[in-house]
Order: sequence, then structure tokens, then C-alpha cells
Amino acid sequence: MPPSVVLLSLQLLTLLCLASARARVTDPNCAAPPDKDSTLRVTHAYGPCSPFRPPKLSWEDALLDITSNDASRLLYLSSLAVSTRKTVAPVASGRQVLQSANYVVRVGLGNPPQPMLMALDTSNDAAWLPCPACAGCPPSSTIFDSTKSSSFTPVPCGDARCNQVPNPSCQGTSCSFNMTYGSSAFQAALSRDTLHIADDIFPAYIFGCLQKVTGSSVPPQGLLGLGRGPASLLSQTQDRYRSTFSYCLPSFRSLNFSGSLRLGPAGQPIRIKTTPLLTNPRRPTFYYVNMTGIRVGRREVAIPPSALAFDPATGAGTIFDSGTMFTRLVEPAYVAVRDEFRRRIRGKNATSLGGFDTCYEGPIVAPTITFMFTGMNVTLPLDNVLIHSTAGSTVCLAMAAAPANVNSVLNVIANMQQQNHRVLFDVPNARLGVAREPCTV
Repeated sequence: MPPSVVLLSLQLLTLLCLASARARVTDPNCAAPPDKDSTLRVTHAYGPCSPFRPPKLSWEDALLDITSNDASRLLYLSSLAVSTRKTVAPVASGRQVLQSANYVVRVGLGNPPQPMLMALDTSNDAAWLPCPACAGCPPSSTIFDSTKSSSFTPVPCGDARCNQVPNPSCQGTSCSFNMTYGSSAFQAALSRDTLHIADDIFPAYIFGCLQKVTGSSVPPQGLLGLGRGPASLLSQTQDRYRSTFSYCLPSFRSLNFSGSLRLGPAGQPIRIKTTPLLTNPRRPTFYYVNMTGIRVGRREVAIPPSALAFDPATGAGTIFDSGTMFTRLVEPAYVAVRDEFRRRIRGKNATSLGGFDTCYEGPIVAPTITFMFTGMNVTLPLDNVLIHSTAGSTVCLAMAAAPANVNSVLNVIANMQQQNHRVLFDVPNARLGVAREPCTV
């Protein structure tokens, strides 16, 4: 028997003996023959002879208290198989905190931990952040100073992790990698150090130390990849979080860390509508789902099936993405949604503003939009459908057509349409769920 179990058993026996002794002293009705041989007297903690029973405790209150204790006990029993401790990290709009379109989460890196705000990105795997002597990193970047961490080490070229990042190469004896992000590109030295997230600690976490950046679309504070690949947070923490997480993204206007990133199976919503996750071997990082249609108001618009079909060969289909701000639909799908939306806005002519082609002056009465997936419909409230100009009274449909490039076959459900929803990514059970949840305080 493990020492901890023996100790606990001795403590319980001691308490039972003390309870019996105290009961005999205070109440003659609780007197009992002396304990003999290996037989000990046992009494219920809420029984009349128990010294632990609160005075004047009614039967109803005792029952409620016992029920509460039972609930705690069941949680404990569950924890013996799978940890039930919730890991929750606060999330904020990068637009308010860093003037960035990404959402950011607080983490610490190194020993002692250096505080960082890293962008959440479900469509990337590797993590990276600015390091000393980074050429081209924005002046506003918070630099991770690897020289001040006792646990920082470069990853050598022969390490298996070197083959898990995009475009790896060797610089001397250390591994580095190159990749593009939006309209930018960067080079990073593959490194390992201790990651602190919420109350959890992960030694030897693999990430990239930015050395050179070209362009302006790389998140200034770094990025935490939440994709499905081997270098992602999910893969590196699989033993702890079981490749399961959810987030609630607050409004991009929110000024505080009112959103949350919930890591691991514990505490995830039970009653949530879900749709199957699809896997594309050509784009294994992405969270593909099967979108079957779109409703504007109560009317399902006519969209060619090919515009929504999942096709691993071409990369076509629909993904949920935390790094894109406004939903992009392939042109036939977007045109069908846009035209029905315009038809419902009577008496006003649509104009353009920036990348939005369906805008109006003054308040409008707008229809809801519902994304239809296999097994799940998501009806967006108007705050997720309309974008309002900061100056004047212009209001626009907060969606656009996919750009005419390699991504023109991909429908992207973006972070504005996900705001104030709990979005669950459950990789072991191959499902993605969405439920309304106010994330803004």
C-alpha cells in the first residue's frame, strides 16, 4: 500500500477513535464498550454521537451539506483518472492592447518567467516571439531576453524537433526555420525554454526566437500556435490538455482581458452543439468543418454545392480561424449572401468602404445570418454581423469575398463572427462546438 494511503488511513482511524472518545464523555447515550482486539467503533460524521456534527444542524441542512460533499467527492474520484483542474488563461483583443487584429493571451517564458502577450492563432503550429537583435521586429515589440533565462537552450540541428517546423535549416550547429505570415516573412532560431501558462508549467517548450522580420503583419508580441501540427501547443502539451481547448473571444472593442482560453477537457461545456472536424492531409494544421448552407434571415440562399464542398486535393472547404478578423466566403457564396442581405435592407443603396462592399449610412434594420454545418447551426447576433465606423454613422456587412489567390477556395469563419461565443476544439473526439457566451465584462 502506498505510504500516502497508509498515512491517510491512520489519520482516519485516529479521527474515529477521537470521535468515539469525545462522544462517550459528552453524551451518556453515546457510551459504548471499550474497543477490543482490532475492532473499532464507527459512527457517522453527522450522527448524534459525532463531535463533528455542527450544533443545532437540521436534517435538511445536513442533507444539503452531505450532497455538497458528495459532489466534491465525485470530482476527486474523477481526478484519479483525468485531472479535473481547469486551466484558464485570460484573453484580450489585440486591437485595444497592441493595435493588432489578433487576440492575445498572457503567458510567461523562461526562468524566471518573462511576461509576454502572444497572439492566438488556430491556423499555425509553431510559436515564436521577438528576441534580442531581431532585425525588422517592430519597435513596440516586447523582447524575450534569452540571456536572462536559466533554462533557455538552442535546438541542435540533429534534434527531431527540427523537422517539425516549416523550412528548417542549420546555422552552425543550431536549427532555424523560415516561414511567411500574411504579407510578411521571418527567420527564427528554434529554441526551447520553460512555458508558463495560467498555473501550468511546461519545461523545454519548443518555439522560435525571431532573428529577422520583413513586412508588418507579424504580430509584434509573438504568436502561440494552436493548430493541429506536431509543433503546436496542443501537441507539446498533449499529456496535460489531451488536445482539447476552447476560447471565448470578447468584442474587439473590449478594453480588458475579459475573454478566456480554457485548456484541457476539464470545465469544457457539456451542452454544446457540435459538428465533425475534418482532416486535410495537405493542410493538417487547419480546423476544417462541413458547412452545408447559409441563411439570411429565415431564407437559405442559393449557393453552388462546389462553393462549400470539402476537397483535400485543392484545400477547398470551410475552416474556423482565430487570426482572421472578418469572415471570408468564396465568391459564389459571398455574392449569394450579400445580394440577399441587400435585398432585405429596403430603401437604402449599398456603398463601399475599404474592403467592405455593402455599407449604409445611418441605422439599418438588418437580418441575422446563420451558418449551417453538419449537426449544428450558428445564428449570429447583429453585433457579429455588422461593423460600425468609428467616425460617422456608416455601418457595413462585416464579411467579404475570399481574395483571388490560392485561398480563393477557402471559406474562413473569422474571429469577429466568433466573438462572444465559446468555441470548442475537441481533437480526440473530432468535433468542433459553438455556444453563445458573453465574454465581455
